[in-house]
Amino acid sequence: MKTLLKQLVMARSTADIGELRAAKVLRDYLEPLGIDCDVDCWDTCRANFTAHLGSNGDRPGLLFAGHLDVVPPGDAVWSHPPFEPAEVEGKMYGRGTADMKSGLAAVAAAIAEIKNEDTELAGDVIFTATADEETGSYGIKRFIEKRTPHLSRLQGIVVPEPTGLEIVTGHRGILWLEFRTHGKTAHGSMPELGVNAITRMLPLLNKLNGYELPADEDPMLGRSTLSINEIHGGKATNVVPDACSLKIDIRTLPQQSQEGLIEHFQQMVRKIGVEHADFDADIEVIKSVEALLTDSNCEFVKSLRRATEGKKPGIVSYTTDGPWLAELGVPVVIFGPGEPSACHKPDEYVELDQLERAKDHYKDLILECLA
Repeated sequence: MKTLLKQLVMARSTADIGELRAAKVLRDYLEPLGIDCDVDCWDTCRANFTAHLGSNGDRPGLLFAGHLDVVPPGDAVWSHPPFEPAEVEGKMYGRGTADMKSGLAAVAAAIAEIKNEDTELAGDVIFTATADEETGSYGIKRFIEKRTPHLSRLQGIVVPEPTGLEIVTGHRGILWLEFRTHGKTAHGSMPELGVNAITRMLPLLNKLNGYELPADEDPMLGRSTLSINEIHGGKATNVVPDACSLKIDIRTLPQQSQEGLIEHFQQMVRKIGVEHADFDADIEVIKSVEALLTDSNCEFVKSLRRATEGKKPGIVSYTTDGPWLAELGVPVVIFGPGEPSACHKPDEYVELDQLERAKDHYKDLILECLA
C-alpha cells in the first residue's frame, strides 16, 4: 500500500500533466487481481479510473469516490521534493499524500484484500477516482453522466478525502464569481484620454468589502461567507488599463439558492450602475457546487460508525465532490486518512498509521454492509 501511494504521488497529476498516469497506476494495481477496471481518458491526458468488484447482487452496493488530481506544489521551498515521496518518522511526505492519494491507496488496498481473501459479497463495490476536482469537477460530472447500471443500487457513498479519520456528513457549498469592468487604454501621461477600468471597479470593491450575505446561520454548517481573493488589472505602469477583473469566493449553505445569489449580485451591479453612471460590470460564474448535508442518523452513517468505532459525525470547512454524488440519491459521507490542515501546503504529509487504519476501516465497512 505504501508503494502504491508512492507511485500515485510520483504520477504528478496536476492539471497541466493530467490524471492519466495516476489512473494507470490504480489499474495496474487492481486489474491483475481479476478486478474489472476502466480508464476513461479524454483531452489526451485527463482521466477517470473506475474499478468494479462484483457480488451476488442480493444487497445494494457501495461506492468509494475520490479524485486523482492535485494542486501544484507552489513556489515555496519543500523539505523533500514534492513529487519524490519520502518516508520519515512515520509520515509519508509529498504532494497529494493527504489530499487525497492516501485515501485512494487505502480504498484500493482494502478492495485488493477482500478480493485476495475470496470473500463472497452480497453487494457490488465500485471505486472511482476522477479528474479535475480541484478546479471544475468535470471528472465527477462525467462519471455521473456516464452512469453505469451498478450505480442504480447503492446503499451509500464514501468520499475518502482527508478528515483525520473523523466521520464527516456535511460541508458548505462553493460559488466563485468573477466581475469584469472595461475601459479604454491611453498613455499613462495622458490619462484623461482613456477610461480606467481599475477605478471603475472601486464602487463594487467598496461594496463587497466586509459585505455580509443575506442568510441565517445553519445549526451545523455555521454561516455563509464571502471573501475577495483575486484582482487583476493593467498591463504596464505607463498604460491606462482597459480591463479589470475581481474574483470572490462565497461559501454557501443548503438553504441558499445559488441561482438566487447570482441574481442578488446582478442586482447589486445594476444598483451601483444607477448610482455611478460610468459603472458597468459583467459577471461570470467560475465554479458552483452546492452544499452537502447528510442525515447523521441514517442507517449508512450508523454502519460506518459501527465499522470504525467512529464518534459523532461532524463537518469540514473545505468542499468536495460529494454534492455531485448526492444526485445519486443515497447518503454521502466523507471519511479518509490525512489531516485537512496538511493539504495544499509545502511538506504535505500523511501519517502512515492513519493510512493503515483507513484501509482496515474501509474493509470493515465493506464487510459490515455487504458480507
